[in-house]
Amino acid sequence: MSHRILVVEDHPLLRHGLRALLATQADYHVIDEAIDGREAVMKTIALQPDLVLMDLSLPGASGIDATAQIRRRLPLQKVLALSDYDSELHASEALRAGCVGCVKKDCASEEMLLAVKTVLAGRRFLGQDLASQLLDGVLHPGKKRSANPWDTLSSRERTIFKLIAEGGTNRSAAACLNLSAKTVEKHRANLMRKLHLNSALELVLLAVDLGLVQRPRLSTEVSPGAPSGVPA
Repeated sequence: MSHRILVVEDHPLLRHGLRALLATQADYHVIDEAIDGREAVMKTIALQPDLVLMDLSLPGASGIDATAQIRRRLPLQKVLALSDYDSELHASEALRAGCVGCVKKDCASEEMLLAVKTVLAGRRFLGQDLASQLLDGVLHPGKKRSANPWDTLSSRERTIFKLIAEGGTNRSAAACLNLSAKTVEKHRANLMRKLHLNSALELVLLAVDLGLVQRPRLSTEVSPGAPSGVPA
C-alpha cells in the first residue's frame, strides 16, 4: 500500500531533502509540496493526503495555525509537525493544534522515518529531544513559570504574536490572516496586556526566550534617518 504524503516546508533544501528521504521508502509517495500556511491548507483540503509533514516555522501564518485550520475542516487528517527548536512550548502548541506527532528537523533520518511510520500507523510520536523536554516539565514543574500568561492567549493571539515577532506589521499580519488591520490591532493590544509587555521589542525578546523565533542579528550599521526598533 502506498501512502500519499504532502510536504510543507518553505526552505527549498530541507523540502528537497525530505522528499529524497521519503523516496527511499517504496510505500511512501510525495504527492505535492507547499511553502506556506495558506497553500498547506488549500492543498491538504484538495488532496486529502494520508499524512502532512508540517513545518511549524512557516512564513506568514504558522504551521500551528495551518494545522488548526486543517483539523477544523478535516478532523481525521494526520499531521506530523517539524520543529526548528528544542522547545517544549513548540511541541505542546503543535499537539494542541491537532498534530499527532512532533519531531525536530535536524533529527537523524532513522528517527524521521520512524516518526512517519508511527503516525501513519495511527499512533502518536514525539522526537526524543522534545519528549525529554516535556517529561522534564512534568517531573520538575517548579522549573516552569508559576502562572504562565502565554496560556491565557487565544490561538489567534498566538499567531499574531508570532507574526509581529518575525517583524510583521499590523497591516501585513491582517493581509496574511484575511483580517482587517483594526482587528489585528485589537488582538495585538489584548496579547500585549495579557503578557505584560510594553513594547514591540519586549515582544520580540519574549518570542526568542520562548523559542518561537530565532534571535535576530543586530546590524552594526544603521542608515542615516532609518527608524530604529521593530515595526508597529
